[in-house]
Amino acid sequence: MSTIVKAAAVQISPVLYSRQGTVEKVVKKIRELGKQGVQFATFPETVVPYYPYFSFVQSAFDMRIGKEHQRLLEESVTVPSAETHAIGEAAKEANMVVSIGVNERDGRSIYNTQLLFDADGTLIQRRRKITPTYHERMIWGQGDGTGLRAVDSAVGRIGQLACWEHYLPLARYALIADGEQIHSAMHPGSIFGPLFAEQTEVNIRQHALESAALSSTRRRGSMPISRPRS
Repeated sequence: MSTIVKAAAVQISPVLYSRQGTVEKVVKKIRELGKQGVQFATFPETVVPYYPYFSFVQSAFDMRIGKEHQRLLEESVTVPSAETHAIGEAAKEANMVVSIGVNERDGRSIYNTQLLFDADGTLIQRRRKITPTYHERMIWGQGDGTGLRAVDSAVGRIGQLACWEHYLPLARYALIADGEQIHSAMHPGSIFGPLFAEQTEVNIRQHALESAALSSTRRRGSMPISRPRS
């Protein structure tokens, strides 16, 4: 016996350098998807306000001189805030569960954070990427294991991981052992080339096979998926 869940893996660009502009764009997309009957949507990794691609191409010295890190800090999201309230209200209006990545500001630090809103607009999970990857360590603080759990929602039991956390077997196992039914896998854009895109696809398919969960990653369009009942 299964329940059909209509899901959207959203490919959307941010409004560069603008937290407010990006949130407005996200809210508009949630409302559009709601009118299409989408029940669950995954947005990209740190889409609000934008993924720090500059850390991949600039040295630490150049970032300091160009003040890129400071600009990202100023535009990052605090939780809770007017921005998280707006996304939650949009999710409630659309009757949709929403998984979205943000740059979270906590004091003078930034974290790669995944937020999960239930269909009534309630924020039911806030988790931080455990260990930023390579160049990302110049930008984001390190998270912890408190978010390595699946969360009950209107569409099923959802787990979230960001990008190369999918290369951590024990992180994935924690979600599998916690009864994950739907998996939200967030990644940045594809400027890293076709090899990165191919690795991502293989990685997510592998997790879906191992966990017997249905994996939704940031892609264009929407798709119906079946949620197995335990």
